[in-house]
Amino acid sequence: MSFVHLHSHSEYSLLDGANRLTDLVHRAKEFEMPGLALTDHGCLFGAWAFHKLAKEEGIKPIIGMEAYVAPGDRRDRSKAGQGERAYYHLVLLARDMEGYNNLIKLSSIGYTEGFYHKPRVDREALAAHAGGLVVSSACLAGEIARHLPADTWAGAREAATWYANLFEDRYYLEVQAHDSEGQAELNGKIFELSEEIGLPVIATNDAHFLQAEDHDAHDVLLCIAQGVYQTTGERRRLTPEHRFKSAAEMRALFAD
Repeated sequence: MSFVHLHSHSEYSLLDGANRLTDLVHRAKEFEMPGLALTDHGCLFGAWAFHKLAKEEGIKPIIGMEAYVAPGDRRDRSKAGQGERAYYHLVLLARDMEGYNNLIKLSSIGYTEGFYHKPRVDREALAAHAGGLVVSSACLAGEIARHLPADTWAGAREAATWYANLFEDRYYLEVQAHDSEGQAELNGKIFELSEEIGLPVIATNDAHFLQAEDHDAHDVLLCIAQGVYQTTGERRRLTPEHRFKSAAEMRALFAD
């Protein structure tokens, strides 16, 4: 059995993704992966080109988006979430044409109604456009991930239950195969939450660049986005593990 990346970023995750669409698709084909999801931050800018490229290479294209979700009303311009966040991350994947149409609507709502630092949606918008979408809890910036490291289990349970009820049989808790600070601890708590409330888990890698040697170039993008130097101490960094891993690498990392 092969592996399908369900959380990957391209050049359309501006100043955060260093994967060109052609390289992503060719890498998936090289690794003999049957499908590939594109989940750029808050947008569907690469969707049409990605779909075309993937089809040409015999790869099943999964159109998605890593949405920004406001902790309250999307029209409220304040930081009100766990740790005073203005938004959480949430991965949305189109299961069918209904899901694709809802992705388009949600992306548009983010830009036209919810924009505050990022194009944000909220629970109201998600509830109105939930059909045909498969959803996962995303990365360290996801709502579940913001609660669990702080041991606010009630908040994590509430969020997971809300999403599971809305996206019935289409909501997954997400663990990731990289070594960012806190990721291993979060993975353990995700599995614990999964067992407690009976939700399935998917493994992803949050791929932001193709190969380990691309890490430095990607780090430069992050510095441009933050307006800092590579030598700056406190800033956002990813690790060389945020590359596009093979099925064998993913299997080894999640052997248990």
